Amino acid sequence: MQRSLAVTTELKILAIDPYLKPFEKDLQLRMDRYSSHKKTLLGQYLDFKSFANGHLFYGFHLVKEGWYYREWAPGAEELHLMGDFNGWNPETHPLKRKEHGNWEVFIEGRDTLKHTSFVKVRVKANGKERDRLPLYIKRTVQNPETHDFVGQIWNPEKQFMWHDTKFRVDHTSPLFIYELHIGMAQEKEGIGSFKEFTDTILPRIKDAGYNTIQIMAIMQHPYYASFGYQVSNFFAVSSWFGTPDELKELVDTAHSMGIVVLMDLVHSHALDNQMEGIYGFDGTDHQFFHVGSRGNHPAWKTKLFNYGKNEVLHFLLSNLKFWLEEYHFDGFRFDGVTSMAYHHQGLGVNFSDYSKYFSAETDLDALTYLQFANDLIREVRPDAVTIAEDMSGMPGMCLPVKDGGIGFDYRLSMGVPDLWIKTIKERRDENWSMNQIWHELTCHRPQEKTIGYVESHDQALVGDKTLIFRLADQEMYWHMGKNDQNILIKRAIELSKLIKFLTITLAGEGYMNFMGNEFGHPDWIDFPTKENDWSYKYACRHWSLMDNQELSYADLATFDRETIAFLKTNKVMQADDLVNLWTEEKDNILAYKKSGLIFLFNFNPTKSFPDFALPVEEYGEYQVVFNTDEKQFGGQGRIATDYIYQTKLLSERENKYGFAIYAPSRTALVLRKL
Repeated sequence: MQRSLAVTTELKILAIDPYLKPFEKDLQLRMDRYSSHKKTLLGQYLDFKSFANGHLFYGFHLVKEGWYYREWAPGAEELHLMGDFNGWNPETHPLKRKEHGNWEVFIEGRDTLKHTSFVKVRVKANGKERDRLPLYIKRTVQNPETHDFVGQIWNPEKQFMWHDTKFRVDHTSPLFIYELHIGMAQEKEGIGSFKEFTDTILPRIKDAGYNTIQIMAIMQHPYYASFGYQVSNFFAVSSWFGTPDELKELVDTAHSMGIVVLMDLVHSHALDNQMEGIYGFDGTDHQFFHVGSRGNHPAWKTKLFNYGKNEVLHFLLSNLKFWLEEYHFDGFRFDGVTSMAYHHQGLGVNFSDYSKYFSAETDLDALTYLQFANDLIREVRPDAVTIAEDMSGMPGMCLPVKDGGIGFDYRLSMGVPDLWIKTIKERRDENWSMNQIWHELTCHRPQEKTIGYVESHDQALVGDKTLIFRLADQEMYWHMGKNDQNILIKRAIELSKLIKFLTITLAGEGYMNFMGNEFGHPDWIDFPTKENDWSYKYACRHWSLMDNQELSYADLATFDRETIAFLKTNKVMQADDLVNLWTEEKDNILAYKKSGLIFLFNFNPTKSFPDFALPVEEYGEYQVVFNTDEKQFGGQGRIATDYIYQTKLLSERENKYGFAIYAPSRTALVLRKL
């Protein structure tokens, strides 16, 4: 048998990361499986784009004489289509069994299935009958009479007209990602809609300087409080927020503003409910998922896909292509990649050495699927963006497949929020370690890009705390007036600005913020549940706090906006000239150079340094061009922006070029060489 190219040629990943050399056979095995499985899967198809068309065959399709409805249900004995079109009669429209577990029925008449009509399919298996939602249904809603979820035909007479044909992702510009949830994007205590978001929130995001939105909970999920992570219908737009056309309008409008639209994709697990989800559709527990304990996520109580089955790969890959082409998404943030990549789901495992990535616990089928997924996405949209939510730090996650990687563009720097939480909780302010913070923020896998962030929706959930709420706690409810001199609020504002500014400049090639955190939203997220009497009080965003110019929330929003504008103008995120200029542990000082700029942070809670000797690499004149202490940011205005600093040899800094500069406590400043 001819050996694959992956074996006969050394993988580039080994040259990029020499520490992987002891695991060369594991990497070669990964690539052998990729090559052999790809050949078997595609068969006569030339590429993934030609293969991943399940949504164009299964489900409901209108032709000249009527409608075709098809399903894949190899374990079923009978299937019967029913709905309001036939009086919910389970006998009149039986599906015929075809080859390879497929079923089909033709419904005569183009008007037989009308736009918005309700449908279900009765599946008989093991002698029992269940009424199920079609696997490829594009919309599900609650029946106003019975209150159960039903499939809905979506075929409006006037088809949506796109205006974004020329929109492309600019990979030369860093991503400034705004993570969001449509339902809680409104100030009202209720569920926001796609239309409300398009009209009122998109302009806010544009004004704030973010060039990318990452939308949660797009795929249909019956339990609103699941945050969209328990998907029932993978091809259906969440009816909590509106119609498919209203989602298209949102994406089209975002593109007109130059905003990239990413989908928070859940292919790591699925809802275990047989009434609304895909689990057990054909009467078996193995149609899509592993059987027994391997098919159940112990923490999430959901079902785990069997990525070793070609039919499952066909379903999931078709799902990716569907969202890219039907709704013009520009890429995906893959949820739960760690759970996919290991049989132990990453639970309770400390990835302390490379052997943890290459063991019997590594799910090679899942890694192959992720490689296939990235290949397909590039075939459909060469400019698309893919981001992995992987807390394990698996080597090669963000390297091209051809080099031995998994193929993602970025991984989320999930250790950074943990760093800040641990630092705030366990250390007094004066004991924060600048060396540890520098190491954690700058230690990245070689040639693999990351998205840095201080907090995502995870840190905002009830039971946890956002950054500023962790710093200020309940004082935020009473002392956020600009003229209020509360010492806890002053500390919280100063530290939150420093933490965000340091993270955004060091922790990755992109940056992510969760909706509302840019202005220090004071509340956690608590979706309506039985435990809180189905209240929406904490499932919304109070934009009026940011709009009120008498409150410090407005200053924090201004700081966030001006920070992004400054970083864009000076191309800080994409710079590769990072140099640590000085680290002073006992005084909480950190200085570095990036993009030709000099950054100086003083985290000291009490000490200001009137003549701090700041070493720089080059001789010349320097001037402050940005600082966190500006009054428009809620600062005290202690840093001079018109003074010109002339370098000299600093004997106290090993005769490096530099100058003496005033560094007030809890401030950061940036200088540019003139």
